Amino acid sequence: MLPMFRITSLLMTMPIFGTTLVPRRVRLYFALAITVVIAPVLPPMPQVSALDLSALLLIGEQIIIGAGLGLFLQLFFQSFVIAGQIISTQMGMGFASMIDPTNGVSAAVIGQFFTMLVTLMFLGMNGHLVVLETLVESFTTMPVGSGLLVSNFWELANSLGWVMGAALTLVLPAITALLVVNIAFGVMTRAAPQLNIFSIGFPLTLVLGMGILWISLGDILNQYQPLAADALRTFRDMVRAR
Repeated sequence: MLPMFRITSLLMTMPIFGTTLVPRRVRLYFALAITVVIAPVLPPMPQVSALDLSALLLIGEQIIIGAGLGLFLQLFFQSFVIAGQIISTQMGMGFASMIDPTNGVSAAVIGQFFTMLVTLMFLGMNGHLVVLETLVESFTTMPVGSGLLVSNFWELANSLGWVMGAALTLVLPAITALLVVNIAFGVMTRAAPQLNIFSIGFPLTLVLGMGILWISLGDILNQYQPLAADALRTFRDMVRAR
C-alpha cells in the first residue's frame, strides 16, 4: 500500500495522465496495476501498524514525494504554454483564447497548440517510460521510511526560473523577428504620419507572425531535445537516480 500512494500521487499531478481528460478512476486503476507489477522488485517496506501515527506519516511522505515529481513535470510542460502565450501577445493574437480541456482554464490558442505538440513529442520519445523507470528506481534511492530528502527537491524551486528561461529560448527568434516588424511600422509612421498604421499594422503583424511561427516550427524538435534531456536529468536528480 505504501508504494501505491507515491505512484498514485505522481499520476494525479503529472501531465498527460494527471489531466481532467483522464478520469480519476482510470488513474487509480492504472496506479494499482503499476504497483502490482513492480511490487516484487521493490526493497522491503517498513513494518508499521495500519492504525499507528507512523503509518500516517509514511503515507504523507509518499504523497509529497510523488506530488513533487509530478509538479516538476508540470513545470516542464508549462514552459511551452508560456512560450505560446508570449508569441500570441507579440503577434496580436492574445485575444484568441479557448478553454484548456486539460486544466479547465482559458489559454491562448497558440499555447494550446504548443501543449499538444510537446505532449506528442514527449510520448513519441518515450518520456513517459523514463518517468516510470525513475519512479521505480526512486524506491531504492529514496526508500519508504528514510525521511524526506529536502535537498533533493531543491531543484523544484530552482526550476521556476528554468521554466521562464526555457520559454524565452523557444520564442526568442520569433520575438526578435516581430520586434523588427514593429520597428519597421514605427519608421513608416514617422515617415508618413497620414498613413493609418493601425488598420494596416494589425493584420500585417498577424500574417507575418503566423509565417514566422510556421518557419520556427521547422526547428522545434532541435529545441525540444536539449530542454527535455535537461528536464528529465533534473527529474532523475531529484530522487538521486543513476
